[in-house]
Amino acid sequence: MRELDEMIISCAVTGAIHTPTMSPHLPVTPEEIADEAIAAANAGASIVHIHVRDPDTGEPVTDVDLFRDVAERVHDACNAIVQPTTGGRPSQTPEERVVVVPELEPEMASCNMGSMNFGLYQLLDKHDDWEYAWEPEYLDNTRDLIFQNTFEDIETVLPIFTDHGTMPELECYDVGHLSTAKHFVERGLIEPPIHLQFVTGIHGGIGATPANLTHMVETAERLFGDEYSFSVIGAGRHEFPLGMQALSMGGHARVGLEDNLYLGPGELASSNVDLVEKIARLGRELVGREPASPGTVREFLNLKGGDQTSLG
Repeated sequence: MRELDEMIISCAVTGAIHTPTMSPHLPVTPEEIADEAIAAANAGASIVHIHVRDPDTGEPVTDVDLFRDVAERVHDACNAIVQPTTGGRPSQTPEERVVVVPELEPEMASCNMGSMNFGLYQLLDKHDDWEYAWEPEYLDNTRDLIFQNTFEDIETVLPIFTDHGTMPELECYDVGHLSTAKHFVERGLIEPPIHLQFVTGIHGGIGATPANLTHMVETAERLFGDEYSFSVIGAGRHEFPLGMQALSMGGHARVGLEDNLYLGPGELASSNVDLVEKIARLGRELVGREPASPGTVREFLNLKGGDQTSLG
């Protein structure tokens, strides 16, 4: 793999998994999401991963105006790499899901490498009373949810990334997604070196275990040799154990309230900063790696720079 002495900390600020009932600290409005992203960047996150929500109800949405509002606030306040999601909604076309790329022309955006069952319904058991009526229905509907990212979908969106100089972060929820990434590298639709995000612990994807992360890294090594770098998401309580494993293996880590609401057993994180500061401290103390600056990450990943986005 490609090596970097420092650790790249990504912070996924709000996501589309957790709902307001689950934590009073989940940011909802554009101002809240941007403020959390800025604070996370000041705490050591070089990449801030952005979703948006209905400002009144907290329901995940894909409104490009909200994305722009958040991105502009972050861009104006700090030097972090703003990385919007292209996950969208299952009912949207690939062009609709990737619209943030031509609209914002970001340095990076997420790009999913395969379809999967994506279950959130098991979270229904965590609460009896819900703040908003949409929450239990939203979670229950995932019993019959396929998160679609077909070969045709992927080959539709990748040229849009290329046209706007946006690097795709390749989201791999299972081992087969790595072979899909290799397929598109061989076809010339993805230009190496690549940056992989191993997403573990989602109900329907690969489990969040040390053995599975090792398997993902070994598979990537066989497929991509010295033309890849990686980061890991360990959903929920696996965030820090797998993050530290990744850091010890030469990879990088993502934290944030999208992936995990807790700082420790039974202790809700009061902000994204809590999670960024914890992984930064553990990385320094246990593996001797300092958080990479946005400038270092831009150079390492060969990003075009914030001034080359539509925000610049």
